[in-house]
Amino acid sequence: MNEVKKIIDSIKKGNIAPIYFLMGEEPYFIDVISDYVENNILSEDEKGFNQMVLYGQDVSVSDIVNNAKRFPMMAPYQVIIVKEAQNLGNSVEDLVSYVENYTPTTILVICYKYKTLDKRKKLVKVLGKSSVLFESKKLYDRDVMNWIPDVLKEKGYTIHPKATQMLVEFLGTDLSRIRNEMEKLTLVVTQNTEITPDVIEKNIGISKEFNNFELRKAIGEKDEAKAVRIVRYFADNPKDNPIVVTLGTLYTFFQQLLTYHGLSDQTDRNVASTLKINPYFVKEYHTAARNYPMKRVSAIIAGLREIDMKSKGVGAVNTPQSDLLKELIINILRS
Repeated sequence: MNEVKKIIDSIKKGNIAPIYFLMGEEPYFIDVISDYVENNILSEDEKGFNQMVLYGQDVSVSDIVNNAKRFPMMAPYQVIIVKEAQNLGNSVEDLVSYVENYTPTTILVICYKYKTLDKRKKLVKVLGKSSVLFESKKLYDRDVMNWIPDVLKEKGYTIHPKATQMLVEFLGTDLSRIRNEMEKLTLVVTQNTEITPDVIEKNIGISKEFNNFELRKAIGEKDEAKAVRIVRYFADNPKDNPIVVTLGTLYTFFQQLLTYHGLSDQTDRNVASTLKINPYFVKEYHTAARNYPMKRVSAIIAGLREIDMKSKGVGAVNTPQSDLLKELIINILRS
């Protein structure tokens, strides 16, 4: 995320703000910034007297302010990091007076996870004048697909688009989990080497053959034999392949296919840009569009909605989810 990089680069250059208020739904980026401050502003010798980590459930705003007003001992700054600050509740607004009259030798980092401040309140307005107010937004699948190669590139690695796809399907948008798995991969793959689907399968245990994206591809190609094999695998491994994820993947695919049919410019570049997909996967949409005309795509989307309702017990109380998925796939492929 560019904003995170800008904040850290600014700190590296010595442009340190007196207050960093880090808020938002995605905890990963909040941790990246707060960890950098915690590990890099003060030397190990300076940290003993001048660095403090507080927790929102254990302190009040007045406790934070009283500590922030102290002066450093034999160091240019003191660093105070308040973790889980969302537990301060509405009292966090009481920080206004300190923000307006902060101590210049204190670096105060507030980690306000999973929530955002009410932008109508005064605290937001005063933070914007002299401090860093950062909102960490949740990433969508397509954003994570772009984030993974960027992170690995910084470490000297490349990753195949399909391998990236496998990570996102298996781990979702949990950036901390994905980062941990990427760290493991960098221990077994030499730098300047591409991380392939085979590497993912061998070291993380994600099947490169039996997953939702391979099912999507098989459906797009109308490869019934392959699609049925994958669905059978899903039926045998329901915990690792919940129907809600499969339905979500297919729904997104056919919604994108509907958009594809409406494009006057169906060149690879425009398709990738409009559908927000990696150019590597564009050919799958060309193939699927030939196999499923627009009218049929609309009917399939309606069918997906119906199966989704049945999977939640509406109109099919005792039907196993594996049977619902088989019914859906056959209806799509034999249309």
